[in-house]
Amino acid sequence: MKRILKPKELADTSGRYSQAILIEGGKGLLFIAGQTASDSDGNVIGIGDIGAQTRQVFKNIEAVLKEAGLGFENLVKTTTYLTDRSYREEYNRARMAIMSKEPPTSTLLIISGLARPEFMIEIEAIAAY
Repeated sequence: MKRILKPKELADTSGRYSQAILIEGGKGLLFIAGQTASDSDGNVIGIGDIGAQTRQVFKNIEAVLKEAGLGFENLVKTTTYLTDRSYREEYNRARMAIMSKEPPTSTLLIISGLARPEFMIEIEAIAAY
């Protein structure tokens, strides 16, 4: 069972992410490798467009979740890597359109680069079921 924890001593995250999620009596965890904006043929989608890349990354995460018989509501943790701080607004917009009203915990890092120079974003995730 998934329970969102909202300690009064921590700042309100306004639905962007959850401060903590407690899993009680769960059967297992699914660890999702960092997903980039590549399609099934390995082509980079949305070169130079953080919105398009973010949507492709979430599409890839959704494919993994579906393969496991799960959905976005099962996500309990995401770690996002952006190559530029200015991408945050568009990333947040895409993320909020996809995530449930009880979003997973989240860590966001700004880094100097990813495996390919065309990649602007990478997200790894953990789901519980």
